[in-house]
Order: sequence, then C-alpha cells, then structure tokens
Amino acid sequence: MQSKFSKIWFVASVALLAFLIGFAVRAARVPPNDVLQQAWMQARSTVEPPTFLKPRVHDRSGVRLADPDAMQDGVTLLTSTWKGPEGWSPRIRLINRAGDVLHEWRIDETALFADSLDLSRKHYLHGSHLLPNGDVLFNVEHGGTARVDACGNVKWRLPIGTHHSIDRAADGSFWISDITQSPRQASTAVPGNNSGLETAYLDRLTHVSPDGQVLRTINVLRVLYANNLARYISKSFIAGRVEDNAARLPGTDPTHLNDVEALPPSMADEYPLFEAGDLLVSLRNVHLVFVLDPETETVKWHASEPFIMQHDPDFIGDGWIGVFDNNRDFTERGTVQGGTRIIGIQPHTDSTRKLFPTPKSDSFYTEAGGKWQMLDNANLLLTESHSGRVMEVAPDGRTVWEWIHPPHEGSTVPAVQEGTRYDLSPGDLSDWPCASKDFVRTPTPQ
Repeated sequence: MQSKFSKIWFVASVALLAFLIGFAVRAARVPPNDVLQQAWMQARSTVEPPTFLKPRVHDRSGVRLADPDAMQDGVTLLTSTWKGPEGWSPRIRLINRAGDVLHEWRIDETALFADSLDLSRKHYLHGSHLLPNGDVLFNVEHGGTARVDACGNVKWRLPIGTHHSIDRAADGSFWISDITQSPRQASTAVPGNNSGLETAYLDRLTHVSPDGQVLRTINVLRVLYANNLARYISKSFIAGRVEDNAARLPGTDPTHLNDVEALPPSMADEYPLFEAGDLLVSLRNVHLVFVLDPETETVKWHASEPFIMQHDPDFIGDGWIGVFDNNRDFTERGTVQGGTRIIGIQPHTDSTRKLFPTPKSDSFYTEAGGKWQMLDNANLLLTESHSGRVMEVAPDGRTVWEWIHPPHEGSTVPAVQEGTRYDLSPGDLSDWPCASKDFVRTPTPQ
C-alpha cells in the first residue's frame, strides 16, 4: 500500500514540476518557449478559424465605381490580411480607384515582434500611417509599432502594447493608442490604494518621436479619476448585470482605448474651447469621447451621447468633431438601432448633427472596428471593418466608390482594419525606392 502511494506521489510530483517549469519558460520567454509557442499556434490554427475572418455580408468583391466623377483624387491605403501560398499574412496595400495594387508591404509579425507577441495567436495590423516618402508606420495589435521604408526595410521598431491608431502630430511625432503588456495591481492603476477598481492592463496615450523613442505616456484611468469621469465605467458595466455581479468589472479591458489624435495648429483657431496639441480621445467600452490637455492632463470637454461603442473621432474643422458611431445593438446588421453612423458634434455650441447615413445611403454596419475620413471634397471615406468593405460616399450619402475584400471559401471575409485616402499621384510613387507594382518584401527586424 505504501509502495502504491509512493508511486502516485512521485507521478503527481513530476507532473507538478513539469507544469511549473513550463510556466516559468513561458513567463520568461526563454528557449524552448518560442518553438513550443509556434507549434501550439500551428496546431491551434488547424482547428480554430482566424479571428480576423468574419461572416460574409456582401455578395460582391473588388471595386465598384458608382460615380467616378464624384470621387476624391488620390490613392487608398488598405490595412488587412490576405492569404498567399504560405498562408495568411498581414499586409498594407496601396490601390488606385480601379483596385490595382500600386505597392504592398507584407508583414511577418512573428519575426518582427517575437519578443513582445503572444505567439499562440495569429495577430493582425491595427493602425497605420503612410508618409510621403513611402515610409509606413503600423501597429501589430498589442505587439508593437514599426516604421519601414517603401522597400520594407525596418527603420525602427517599438515592442510595446500599441494598437488601434497612429496619428502624426504637427511636429512630426506620433500619438499612438497603447496598453501595458504586463498585469498591474489596482493600486498602480489610479491614484491611491482604495479605488476599488481591479484591472489587469492599463490603457495609455503614448507619445513617440519620429525615430521611435517613447517621449511620454499618459495613464487613461488616472485621467478619468482625476477629472471625475470614472463614473462612466460604472454606468457602462453595471447596466444589465445581475445584482450579485454588479460590483465586479471586467478585469482586463474596462475602457478600451481606440483612438488618440492631436489638434493641429492649422485648425486650432476654429475650436474656441481647445488649443493646438490638445488630444481627442475615444474610449469604446465606456462610450466616451473627450478632449485632453496633455500637459496638465485636464479634460476640457467630454461627451457620451449619442454614441454606442464608438471609434475614430476626428477634428474636421469649423469647431466640429466627427465620430464613427458603431451604434452597436448586438444584431447581425444593426437592425435595431439602424446601423453605423457618422455623428458630428460642435462642443462650443453643444450642437449635434448626423453626417451619415442619409435616405440615399447603402446599408452600412460594423459592430466593432471601423474608421472614417473627411476628404477634401467633403466626401466621406468609410471602413466597414467586419464586412471587409471600404466605401466613399458623397455629402448626400450616395456611394460613389467601394472596394470589398475577396471572400474566403465563400462564406467569410477578412476584416479590413483601415482604409485611408492619400493625396499621392503615380509620379509621387515612382520616386519611392523599390517603386514597382509587383514589388513585395517582408520587413524583418534590424
């Protein structure tokens, strides 16, 4: 009997030791962690579809030119995922109005950020910014930001938890949505030790120099508490919960920062309440948009109505802020609330107006994700992320151009994280190094 007990104890001890060693290897990211993670990722991908594949909505793909004469000139940058001979690959593509690929950056995210990514998951690009010389910045979701040239050579990489958005400030620096990669205690999340809010990760507004150095980070939760806005967290998460669980907030993502951008000096005079360099911030999970003085961390203005899980607020001139209101209602196509909208707010007059849709508009809805851009001719460029569609609409709401991602196996489509129009001509692109329609190179770390 004693011998049998000893064998059981020995087996249990060995299993426990193996678990602890595996946990230590994973936590420290030492060999053979990366090999094991790659093997796990490949095994997992055979049974689980990638998270960037969404149910197909539209029965067409490619470009539809509904009214080419009404289009804004330029080229369109697409941030998405495409499948090639070696499998799925995050890519950034530059296309013309006919859908021809003028340039492409193919990203090997696991090679680029092996030191900061969870290699058990397939990651995607979320946030990009193209510079006139062909350099492009992009975020690998929660893995880091990189800047590569038109040839794909890495100029710098920043292996932190950046995600969602990259905005270039007037001085050439960048504001980027960011999140801590390591769990933190509640006492470090907000001022004082008795906030009562337990969260594993902290959203941050991160200021990055043109050469990839972190200049400053601003703790989003600390901003909310310091400006008496933390009540929006409780309002968002208590609603609809049973009483026993009402006091327990989600432990990982209470705010969900999805955009930060600076007010440019060229527009500052149009915004009486704000100054050049003030930051426009969007927090999806608390349905909150606000403008922040980054020096004093004082919130100068905020709004929670009429948004539902919004994205991408922009300064659009004449004192107006435009917001991509997902208007999420937990139906497949937004049938309860009427779909995704672009809402304009003028803070100094407290005015609100709907910019899109109109009675002339096509159906448009993405429950999460999404971007928008006010073009120089007053058209809107809209990214219907989960449907894999980018569309340009006239001020009256009519679609004048659209591009839809080709479907995968007929029933799914890769999400498009961003579609952005840039005022570049074929001549501008021909001046880039490695300029060629057929040129593709995979960025690798330096």
